Amino acid sequence: MHNILVLNGPNLNLLGTRQPEVYGATTLKMIEDLCISHGKTQGQKVTHLQSNHEGALIDAIHAARGVQDGIVLNAGGYTHTSVALMDAISSAEVPVVEVHLSNIHAREVFRHKSYIAPVAIGQICGFGAQSYVLALNALAAHLAERGTE
Repeated sequence: MHNILVLNGPNLNLLGTRQPEVYGATTLKMIEDLCISHGKTQGQKVTHLQSNHEGALIDAIHAARGVQDGIVLNAGGYTHTSVALMDAISSAEVPVVEVHLSNIHAREVFRHKSYIAPVAIGQICGFGAQSYVLALNALAAHLAERGTE
């Protein structure tokens, strides 16, 4: 069984009510339940953390080292601004899949740059809540490829 942390950044606590035309009607709780349920089918024990604070996200990434086998990270707006999150991921030595509900490459130009992408094993965006499922699948495949089944 692999331990996977699903880490959500700022404003994701408002899913379901925040800009439903962009992010849909799915709540964060619904995504958490989906991840736990799907994770079980992949041999994953999924835990969750959401914070609107950059330092709390960094602390969670640091704490994942040696404890978590992988991280699914939706850094929200910090994706486009946080060198500190990028450095934390580089330092933690835990594989990270970057996730976004919307297709960040089809939105405003400032959203096209991700500081997370260069240190993540991959990026999944634009599939709504299914982006998280795809990320869990990607982590399962990555860990199997590394022989950490």
